[in-house]
Amino acid sequence: LISVKTSNKDTVSAAGEKDDDSSKEEPRETALKTTVVDMEVGEFQGHKVSVWDLLHSKYIPEENRKELLELYQAGELTLEQVKTVVTTIVTKTEAAKAEELTTVSSPRAESPAAEAEDTDLQED
Repeated sequence: LISVKTSNKDTVSAAGEKDDDSSKEEPRETALKTTVVDMEVGEFQGHKVSVWDLLHSKYIPEENRKELLELYQAGELTLEQVKTVVTTIVTKTEAAKAEELTTVSSPRAESPAAEAEDTDLQED
């Protein structure tokens, strides 16, 4: 019991030394780091990954990451919403990459796509 009380006092004094902004952000940041999702695609396939790690992965462009974090910190997005957005981006990115690989490896699929692009450019 005594050690628990001592550690609580230490935690309070440590938190009290920090400026207001960091203590407000900490619980939200901690929530992002402790909330994990099962990813079934990409480099995370078969692993439990924290929302924080997904946010800071190669799948999320920096400007999107900043926007998501700002909205989350402001309370405009819930943790669940951030989790959904991030997992959706990772999943769609991997699906697009897989589709691109299929298209590139198949010469038949490549030709009509190239013709369609030429047509679009001429119309402009």
